[in-house]
Amino acid sequence: MKRIFGSITLLIVLVFSTNVFAQKHTIKFATLAPEGSTWMNVMREFDKDLREKTGGEVGFKIYAGGVLGDEKDVLRKMRIGQVHAAGFTGVGMGEILPEVRILDTPFLFRSYEDIDFIHEKFYDRFSQGFEKKGYVLLGWAEVGFVYIYTKSKVEDLNAMKKVKMWVWEGDRVAEATFKAFGLRPIPLSIIDVMTALQTNMVEAVYTSPLGAVVLQWFTKVNYMTELPLANAAGAILISAKQFNKIPAEQQAILKELGKKYLAKLTRLSRKDNEDSIETMKQSSLQVIAVTDAHTLQSYYDAGRQARRSLVGQYYSEELLDQVESALANFRKTGKASE
Repeated sequence: MKRIFGSITLLIVLVFSTNVFAQKHTIKFATLAPEGSTWMNVMREFDKDLREKTGGEVGFKIYAGGVLGDEKDVLRKMRIGQVHAAGFTGVGMGEILPEVRILDTPFLFRSYEDIDFIHEKFYDRFSQGFEKKGYVLLGWAEVGFVYIYTKSKVEDLNAMKKVKMWVWEGDRVAEATFKAFGLRPIPLSIIDVMTALQTNMVEAVYTSPLGAVVLQWFTKVNYMTELPLANAAGAILISAKQFNKIPAEQQAILKELGKKYLAKLTRLSRKDNEDSIETMKQSSLQVIAVTDAHTLQSYYDAGRQARRSLVGQYYSEELLDQVESALANFRKTGKASE
């Protein structure tokens, strides 16, 4: 009996050691994405693959649904080592590397091809910029194209000027955008938007299609302007301090898998957004196409004005020129300039 008991005890110790002590590097990861979302499903896959490819030595401990606070809260916790990595939107990334906000500027991107081209072309620049600030970029994970939703029918910029537009409180990129539109938007936190729509305090909002569905804002508006206002950037960053504790071979695996799974997340997020547009259409939301050349140009001109107004606040004129020139050439030739 003692021999049997001893064997069982030894087996328990071995199992416990294998499952617990094999993991040498636990990456505490925070995200606003809720459990069950595409974001979290892909992160779980990422974590599983990472553990398998590092022999169980590296893995994530995931804090989902904003339980560790908003992006600024998480960033503060990363700086003191309570959190090691997080998913950020452009607002959070801009707190670390202001010039990355160029990716969120109005009417810069007109297609997924535009986005993929610029993200790839300037990946090394932004990656090096984050590293100088003490963070490692594991990959882009965009929120998606942002559209304007209104209660009344808006077919051009002149009509847009007449609506009471909401702006996310403290987002200077959005403020510059609507200033270029000739608007004086009403600043509110996201949690106050639904009430503002219900009481007609605001008559127009902007977000991704998935965001409009998740937040249920689409139930309080009637129209969506089909022209994308901007593309909301996203990324996963890990503190360089934590990253440097991981052996070089496993760092390479982490980076490789980061790009792989965040590319997958981007593809799935785009599908989610497209499906959300169909969901809203089925619930009587009308999509307003912008086809008139003069109207289209007026929006593009306002976007260019807004981008120029942010030079010196977030990014240099040189970087803006490089991005705009690269895009212009890409649209003309379908490839990067030499």
